[in-house]
Amino acid sequence: MSNVALTPVRKAHRFDEAALASYLSANVAGFEGPLTVRQFEGGQSNPTFQLATPGRRYVLRKQPPGELLPSAHQVDREFRVMKALESTGVPVPAMFCLCNDTDVIGTKFYVMEMVDGRLFTETLLPELSPAERRGIYLDLARVLATLHNVDVASVGLTDFGRPGNYYERQISRWTKQYLASKTEEIDAMEKLMAWLPDNIPEQKKTVIVHGDYRLGNTLMHPAEPKIVAVLDWELSTLGDGLADLGYLCQDYHGDSYFSPGLASADLDALGIPTEDEFVAEYCRHAGIDRIENWPFYLIYNMFRSAAIIQGVYKRGLDGNASSETAKLMGDVARIRSERAWGMVESLT
Repeated sequence: MSNVALTPVRKAHRFDEAALASYLSANVAGFEGPLTVRQFEGGQSNPTFQLATPGRRYVLRKQPPGELLPSAHQVDREFRVMKALESTGVPVPAMFCLCNDTDVIGTKFYVMEMVDGRLFTETLLPELSPAERRGIYLDLARVLATLHNVDVASVGLTDFGRPGNYYERQISRWTKQYLASKTEEIDAMEKLMAWLPDNIPEQKKTVIVHGDYRLGNTLMHPAEPKIVAVLDWELSTLGDGLADLGYLCQDYHGDSYFSPGLASADLDALGIPTEDEFVAEYCRHAGIDRIENWPFYLIYNMFRSAAIIQGVYKRGLDGNASSETAKLMGDVARIRSERAWGMVESLT
C-alpha cells in the first residue's frame, strides 16, 4: 500500500508490542523479529497496523479498545471470509493467524499479508489516464461478479449469514437505526420506510455480499488497472449480490459524501463507463442476462446510505461536533433520501 499514510501508533490504540511479537513467533510460520509497528491512517472502525520485520511486512487488524456492541467489530468474521476466499478468484490477502485471546494485546485481532498496491478514494480518479480509469472500473465490475459467483458451500460459508429474507432484514435494521438517530422530520425517509418493504424483488440466489464494496476498499496493482486485493470485509454476509452492485452504482446518481460523484461528470472524456456499461460488464461476468427492477437496488442503497449518514450526524451532535460539520452531514442524509424518493416517483 505504497500511497497509504502511516503514523506512529495513536495513544488510544497502543498495545504490548513485545507480547504480539512473541505470539507471532509461535503462531506464524517464518515470522522473525525485531518488530516495528505503525498505524494506517483511516481504519477507524477496526484499527489497522503495519507490522514490519527485516524480512517481511504484515498487516494487523484489531477490534478497537473499550466496550463493544455484540454485532460490531467482528474481526473474526473478516478473517473467516477472506480465508475462505483465498482458494477462489477473488483477490484477497493471505491470512496468517486469528487471535481470539484478548490477553495477548487486549482485543481480538488477525494478521494478514501486506499486499503491495495503490489505494484510490476519489471516484473520478483525477491522477489517471482515461484508459486506466476505464480499466479500473471494468475490473471493479469483474471482481464483484467473481465474488458473487463463488459457491458458498464449497468454501464452507453456508452458515455465514441467515438464509432468505435478506432485504426484509436489512430494511428493518436500517429503519430502526434511522429512527434511533432521527433528529428532524425528513419526509422522504418516512415515505421510503413505507415503500421499500412492499416492493422487494424476488431474490434469485444467495451469495457472499461484501457490504461495502467500493473503489476505496480495493487495492490496485502498482502499475496496471487491476485489483490485487479487496479489503474491509466487516459488513460481509450472505445475501443478494445486487445489493453490492446497487451500492456501487448509486454514485452515478449523485455526489459521494463529500466528493464529486459520477452523476455530473463527463464520463466519456474521463474514460469511465456509463452506468449501463458498468452493469452490463457485471452481468457478463456474473452470467446474468438482465436485471429486473434495477431501480429498487439503487433506491434501497440510497435509503441505507441515508440511514448510515444520519447515524454519523447524530453521533456528531451528541459529541458536540462543530455545528457546521454536523449540518453538512444532516443535509447529506436529507438529499440522499430525497433523491431516492424522486426515483420512486419516476417509476409511476
